[in-house]
Amino acid sequence: MPPQSQSQDLEYAALSVAGQVRSNNEDAVLCRPDLGLWAVADGMGGHSRGDLASATALAALERVMADGMALVEAVHQANQAILAEVAANAAVEGMGTTLVAVHFHAERCELAWVGDSRAYRIGRSGIEQLSHDQSWVQSMVDAGELSAQEARHHPRRNVILQCLGRDDQALEVESVELQLAPGELLLLCSDGLTGELEDEQIRELCTRAGTLVELVESLVALANSHGGRDNISCIVLGRSAPHETDAAQPRPGLLRRLFGKRVPPSRNA
Repeated sequence: MPPQSQSQDLEYAALSVAGQVRSNNEDAVLCRPDLGLWAVADGMGGHSRGDLASATALAALERVMADGMALVEAVHQANQAILAEVAANAAVEGMGTTLVAVHFHAERCELAWVGDSRAYRIGRSGIEQLSHDQSWVQSMVDAGELSAQEARHHPRRNVILQCLGRDDQALEVESVELQLAPGELLLLCSDGLTGELEDEQIRELCTRAGTLVELVESLVALANSHGGRDNISCIVLGRSAPHETDAAQPRPGLLRRLFGKRVPPSRNA
């Protein structure tokens, strides 16, 4: 059963699986509602190396954030932790990990990422990718050399330009501040999910699920049914939207409460 919790009006659920092809899971997820901190890391390096990279990054992130460090600086510290691990053990040289993390403070939150793990905001108006892939195909899309659809199927779609585990002077941690309004969902995920599902498929599942646990299970199940060629990890967070409900009627499902009385239909419906 995926972990689920509630911190004030912020609810979340998370799930990470190996997928249908790989025997081990090199992804890792971090859920610390007491710190207002959630993160997904997608390790690379083969065998246990990717496992170690993602676990090392999230352990360091958790530790320094608990000490009050700002998110972007904490991501740099996570990078330093991986470099220290490599320096102490030549057998793990070359390991690395992508990372996407969110830190909630007061009514706002900060999002930071490295690589191609993603963050989305889903609401009544649709689905919006908040992060920007640090990948070769995204650089080609930005330059007008590839369309977004061509990038999804390009043979170099898995080539990333940034990851934790490289010289910190060359590391580019991107970040953005935002506000997650009542009625909106925030999705953090590895590319094992987005490599199998189109954005609109993700949004449609968001409108249909009754709970956040059901949502993460549905997202992973659909990605697996499409091939599950990579490890799949996701965390979904949302703030409940208050609205009037007839006390004599059963309480609506979580996503109906998040979106309001009427769940917005998919544009593909």
